Amino acid sequence: MTDPIPYTPPAVWQWNKESGGKFASINRPVAGATHDKELPVGRHPLQLYSLGTPNGVKVTVMLEELLALGHSGAEYDAWLIRIHEGEQFGSGFVSVNPNSKIPALLDRSDAGNPVRVFESGAILMYLAEKFGALLPTSGAARAECLSWLFWQMGSAPFLGGGFGHFYAYAPEKYEYPINRYAMEVKRQLDVLNQRLAVNEFLIGDEYTVADIAIWPWYGLVVKGQAYDSGEFLQVHEYTHVVRWADQVAKRPAVQRGRKVNRVTGDLASQLRERHEASDFESKTQDKLEAAASASASSPAR
Repeated sequence: MTDPIPYTPPAVWQWNKESGGKFASINRPVAGATHDKELPVGRHPLQLYSLGTPNGVKVTVMLEELLALGHSGAEYDAWLIRIHEGEQFGSGFVSVNPNSKIPALLDRSDAGNPVRVFESGAILMYLAEKFGALLPTSGAARAECLSWLFWQMGSAPFLGGGFGHFYAYAPEKYEYPINRYAMEVKRQLDVLNQRLAVNEFLIGDEYTVADIAIWPWYGLVVKGQAYDSGEFLQVHEYTHVVRWADQVAKRPAVQRGRKVNRVTGDLASQLRERHEASDFESKTQDKLEAAASASASSPAR
């Protein structure tokens, strides 16, 4: 790993070439729609437009937890947005999220006055307050929960956009940014480790939106399931985070939510779109591909 040739920034930055790396084709310095495309709308009150990234998983886990608690109004349609193909720049998506990032939620409980919610932390808060669940309503517990929720929102960019980008996705690896962000990620893991050494969940004995927000990012990292970086970061050292990550991962709603809008990994773990609870049993990608294969091999009649 060698340092790059020193770069002298010009007086005025200009966008005259792709930045390189895995996401170069969808990065651009301007906002707004690039093409006209309306979003599909299903029959449930909540319409989610997303992808099974950590930020997307936060919301599908939240929705599955609400349904598990008996909140039938949390039924949802989860539509797949393929960000590598630029679907987040369609006019319909931009109308729900002008920032063109997943996830985006459209609450059509009142079809005449739909409510758009974007940014994953805002969606978690909106759903928690709408259904009165998974977020303390007052006092120190609420303040602690919101503090950890916003800790995640502020910290994860250093993990994903910082460490993850330079360690796993950048076209070339350089020592300075990898060391800079590895140090910060290890500090963040230590923050969590010290907290979880004396608490079952982030705010104490109660599982909340704080855990739902933090687990898709840091739960995967500490289990060595993100950026192929487990050995590099020595994640096994954070024993209390590992305990918590395993505990959260065993929750049935978490297991369901992690499958929704997922397009990588084992086919049985991919439910690319979710419209009914029964889809988990009948419409995972392994079953859809098996059915398609059987249909293609059947003799014509």
